[in-house]
Amino acid sequence: MADLSLLQEDLQEDADGSGVDDYSSESDVIIVPSALDFVSQDEMLTPLGRLDKYAASENVFNRQMVARSLLDTLREVCDDERDCVAVLERISRLADDSEPTVRAELMEQVPHIALFCQENRPAIPYAFSKYLLPIVVRYLADQNNQVRKTSQAALLALLEQELIERFDVETKVCPVLVELTAPDSNDDVKTEAVAIMCKMAPMVGKDITERLILPRFCEMCCDCRMFHVRKVCAANFGDICSVVGQQATEEMLLPRFFQLCSDNVWGVRKACAECFMAVSCATCQEIRRTKLSALFINLISDPSRWVRQAAFQSLGPFISTFANPSSSGQYFKEENKSSEDTSVEEKNRIRDQEALEDAELRPEEAAAVPAVSSASVDLEGMVTGGTESPRQPPGETGASLSALSSEAQPEATSNEGDGKPGNCRSASQSEGGFGAQDPALPDQDLFNSFHFWRTPLPNIDLDMELEQGTGDTPSPEGAEDTPEVPGPASANITMATRKELEEMIENLEPHIDDPDVKAQVDVLAAALRASSLDARDEASEATRRAPRDEPATGEPPGCGLGHDATGPLISDAVESLDSALCYIRDDSDLSTNSGFSPDEERRSKVQDVVPQALLDQYLSMTDPSRAQTVDTEIAKHCAYSLPGVALTLGRQNWHCLRETYEALASDMQWKVRRTLAFSIHELAVILGDQLTAADLVPIFNGFLKDLDEVRIGVLKHLHDFLKLLHIDKRREYLYQLQEFLVTDNSRNWRFRAELAEQLILLLELYSPRDVYDYLRPIALNLCADKVSSVRWVSYKLVSEMVRKLHRAAPPSFGVDLIRELVESFGRCPRWSGRQAFVFVCQTVIEDDCLPMDQFALHLMPHLLTLANDRVPNVRVLLAKTLRQTLLEKEYFLTSASCHQEAVEQTIVALQMDRDSDVKYFASIHPASTKVSEDAMSTASSTY
Repeated sequence: MADLSLLQEDLQEDADGSGVDDYSSESDVIIVPSALDFVSQDEMLTPLGRLDKYAASENVFNRQMVARSLLDTLREVCDDERDCVAVLERISRLADDSEPTVRAELMEQVPHIALFCQENRPAIPYAFSKYLLPIVVRYLADQNNQVRKTSQAALLALLEQELIERFDVETKVCPVLVELTAPDSNDDVKTEAVAIMCKMAPMVGKDITERLILPRFCEMCCDCRMFHVRKVCAANFGDICSVVGQQATEEMLLPRFFQLCSDNVWGVRKACAECFMAVSCATCQEIRRTKLSALFINLISDPSRWVRQAAFQSLGPFISTFANPSSSGQYFKEENKSSEDTSVEEKNRIRDQEALEDAELRPEEAAAVPAVSSASVDLEGMVTGGTESPRQPPGETGASLSALSSEAQPEATSNEGDGKPGNCRSASQSEGGFGAQDPALPDQDLFNSFHFWRTPLPNIDLDMELEQGTGDTPSPEGAEDTPEVPGPASANITMATRKELEEMIENLEPHIDDPDVKAQVDVLAAALRASSLDARDEASEATRRAPRDEPATGEPPGCGLGHDATGPLISDAVESLDSALCYIRDDSDLSTNSGFSPDEERRSKVQDVVPQALLDQYLSMTDPSRAQTVDTEIAKHCAYSLPGVALTLGRQNWHCLRETYEALASDMQWKVRRTLAFSIHELAVILGDQLTAADLVPIFNGFLKDLDEVRIGVLKHLHDFLKLLHIDKRREYLYQLQEFLVTDNSRNWRFRAELAEQLILLLELYSPRDVYDYLRPIALNLCADKVSSVRWVSYKLVSEMVRKLHRAAPPSFGVDLIRELVESFGRCPRWSGRQAFVFVCQTVIEDDCLPMDQFALHLMPHLLTLANDRVPNVRVLLAKTLRQTLLEKEYFLTSASCHQEAVEQTIVALQMDRDSDVKYFASIHPASTKVSEDAMSTASSTY
């Protein structure tokens, strides 16, 4: 053995006898030094001495150990500033080691050493900047790949922990990275340096990124020699855009992004598709609608399947960037407005902003709408807070014929801030002062947002409008667009437009036998009748408003037409009809598909929130051919992003997504249905109670009967969904809750545990009688579950049920529940049932579900009888409950009642129990043990 001294017996005596005494055989040994002697020698060295000794060793492993023990050495000498500096100087020398593994090991320790230096900054001033940072920066260009990787990771860790001063970032880090990305730099080093620049941009901030990183990043995006560099730039493009902001993105980065999206290498284009949403978030609405949309369509139709796959995965998130937070449908349900009124109001607002799509927002108007992007926002009013009205008045149908197509110019959206209804107040409206006159408006005008930004003019004919347009001098803002801009959305259709409708009906009548043609004729006739009726109503309304409303100064007649102004020109009539068909079909209950040709079916999905081409591509994701040509899981990606798309379009455009949602809900892949099941409660919030009851409840019912993998998504948010339903509809599900106890796999205990969690939340949604009749049997069933985790949640459920029923007006429900607990569990022939009764009592006491006097009256007598139970597990839990829970209540500490005496007698009896564990818990001080931990340990032992 190496650590044992070698004993060798010396049998020879000294021949010359030179004064050495004779030794006995016991002491004739030779002591050979062992390895322990050398260890003791190292312990005698100072920390710096040991560091120097092993740092100079020729053994590579010794030098690795030195690098690994640097932090410990620093901790030993941290009290002496000179010793700390000496260690740091030796780190600099160790950084020059020729062995890559030593350098890599050293670099792994640098973040920890830097953090130590930061914590001990008074003793080691400027230690990191002077000694450690130069090593990190130098290793970024090391020849060894492992050393470079560790230095890059160390640099990012240091930046994330804010251990590098801003000055050092500007003077020591960024210049080196820019140099490493020079054209003559090594290819691998250049690629890695670009990646580091992109990753550190969010950490260093906008100023440093724009001055030092952005110019070189733009150059790297155009690197013609290496596609790896361009791919890294494309993959991190969104992060750079989010850091530098909108102006720099639009001026410097977007041209590079367009080049990358048309790169020859499909991997670069795929990276662009993956980061498209982040880039879109950093641009204005106008560029998003006019430029990025067309660019994204190119990626969706890319020759490479991998690019198309990434583009379709990003399609839903990209569509969600068109959403406007101020009109996302979450906070417009105010001032006791009915859902029908809210629906009418929002549709008026939609008409108004669509009719103004070529008018530009004046500077003073833009200042009054702080919540909207300075460029343009397309969604103001497209998503509403009220529920959608099932039927639309005839005037609404006629007005919807004046909607422009979805391909209109983006400048229209800049007027949407002015088009907010006055009764839906927001921060922007309060600052701008809009809506001050809304209390005085008549009922039929109350929800027309057009009144709150421009005074309407009387109704005029189309010919008069054209003549006036040539005689008046338009304002500079609208001089060029006046002849082409239709008036603000009107509730009537012009005479010329009605003539066009009549001619179209006459042309279709010879083919009336065709069901599709008949459907078109019916739609056109309904629109014509609605416009005729609405024209008379609006004429009288204009007469009533004309005396008090004065025309706005400086407004050209072509752009300042009021609520009663004429609709679009003849050339726009057919184009505007697309939107009309959508509203007529959706809001007039003409929902049968059999009466529509494919052309009408396409028109029913027209909207103006996002570019129609994007929505069409999104709706096509459920096409079975997409799964073969793009991605087998494309339907899952569509389902995942559908709530975001629905929120963007708004509940008034739900008709565009209804068929797609139904197709996804019946998809053959359970993963698709599972995705919808997990998000159906969010979609219900977006759509409101009426649409939820009509369209989501049937799908929800189907999910309840699906596979367990799908049902768990519904179950996890059962309370969130049911609370959105009407009370009568909600009660229908009381009969189906029992079905959750049956699962495909009986071992799926987490399903039952989740059911117990949801039932606790559902208690607030139902009356005491419903709780007693329907939820009580399920709760008692779960209390007897085979798995302790399920039972433990169920005890909480039963205790909350006791609380609710006890507080109910007729207390009989609570008394009956307690009586059933006593009969079913307190006197259960199985010891696990009696133990469950003790657990329930313990939970009731801890959560104060019953007043202590009521507990002492109804539950405690039956609880104390278990002191004589024949099973020690029951008595142990009883001792814990009495000693650690019950006696901590003030009721039993202050009152000298018969109940207190009974408890004390029971505890004395338990202290004399024959089982040692029962004695221990009956004698232990209440504060010395955590009750929940003891209870859970007992519960777990009875799995």
